[in-house]
Amino acid sequence: MRRRAGRTRRGGVGWIRVRVGAHGLRHVLVVLVRGERGKSGGRADGSAGGAAASSGTTGAQGASGSKGSSGTTGSKGSDGSAGSKGSSGSKGSGATSARCSVSATRTTATVVSRPLNHMLLTVTNTGSKNCDLLYYPAVRFGEAQSVPAAYEDSKPQAVVTLAPGESGYASVRLSAGDGGGSDGYTAKSLEVYFDTGANTAARPSLPAKGVYVDDSIRVSYWQSTMDDALNW
Repeated sequence: MRRRAGRTRRGGVGWIRVRVGAHGLRHVLVVLVRGERGKSGGRADGSAGGAAASSGTTGAQGASGSKGSSGTTGSKGSDGSAGSKGSSGSKGSGATSARCSVSATRTTATVVSRPLNHMLLTVTNTGSKNCDLLYYPAVRFGEAQSVPAAYEDSKPQAVVTLAPGESGYASVRLSAGDGGGSDGYTAKSLEVYFDTGANTAARPSLPAKGVYVDDSIRVSYWQSTMDDALNW
């Protein structure tokens, strides 16, 4: 049988030199068919392999490491013990002072020559504890229905506190020095309330002839010295 010229065909892998003869045609066709199948099969397998590889990569990426176990919560620290409460300081003797009372004091009323028409009230603490003279005395001469006003400018900066044996003072202007007062009268008795809120009065004695009082009467606030009291 006559031979045909040789042709070159590309197979599944590399190049295949084909010599076509009477008996070789079928063989060549089989080789070509197998080559094409191998090629398509290789591509399919390659694609599948690539997909598998890709899937495999994804799978490797998705495989997370095992989650670490959570740490145990630390036990709560015990609260510190509260500090002991400090003891209160003892009060000073002045902090325990009470209002001076008639029963624990002695009160005198003395007419003085200077200032003119003035009287000095003296209250002495005869008790065993400190006491306070508050504000100004409320005095009532004879049958008077009211008590005189005080000189507000005579108000001291602090309350007058009397230790046992100490004295406090207040002055009383009995009448106008120039005779300008009115409704004057002579009083022979005196009641002294230590302040306007007191309920009990001391009753110091007056001179036998009494004292002259008019509507200009005024009192000073309680003072710690005689001189301060007589300035008013």
